Amino acid sequence: MLKRTPRSGFQFLGSGGESVAEHSFRTAMIGYSLAKMEPGIDPLKVVCMCLVHDLPEARTGDQNYVNKRYVVADETEAMADLAESLPFGDELKDLLREYRNSETAEARLVHDADQLDLIVELKEQNDLGNSYAEKWIHFARQRLITSIGKKIAEEIVTTDSTDWWFKGNDAWWGKREE
Repeated sequence: MLKRTPRSGFQFLGSGGESVAEHSFRTAMIGYSLAKMEPGIDPLKVVCMCLVHDLPEARTGDQNYVNKRYVVADETEAMADLAESLPFGDELKDLLREYRNSETAEARLVHDADQLDLIVELKEQNDLGNSYAEKWIHFARQRLITSIGKKIAEEIVTTDSTDWWFKGNDAWWGKREE
């Protein structure tokens, strides 16, 4: 279901788009990277929490900030129903609860990984010409908690989104040797 559930905020941005599954995967990759950069953090727990953080949306759909002003999705009940028949359901519920309560350093990193995924997507949309994305980046950065998350966000917004594959790789684009 998450693969077929669109992230609803892109309706307002007017460009871009991804499924909740795509978002969760990239959040997990970012979370893993953050966990490896911070001493004393359990990377496996961070990755698992990243994968679970939006799992209730398989039942509730993705509620953007405007939707949340008018509609209350019972994500706790959705998670309980989802986890009920799973032998590891309690573990999933515990991970989600820990994330929602920001109880641990791992949960705070997952929170930032979630926001950093959004910032990466918004930066790409901004670089492609959507000037509204820059306004969204401002608010997403305000939601960051950790110093490493803030540092990475600064790196994202000051780097062209194509640099990872284009900058310094002129040989890739030049005449091919035979």
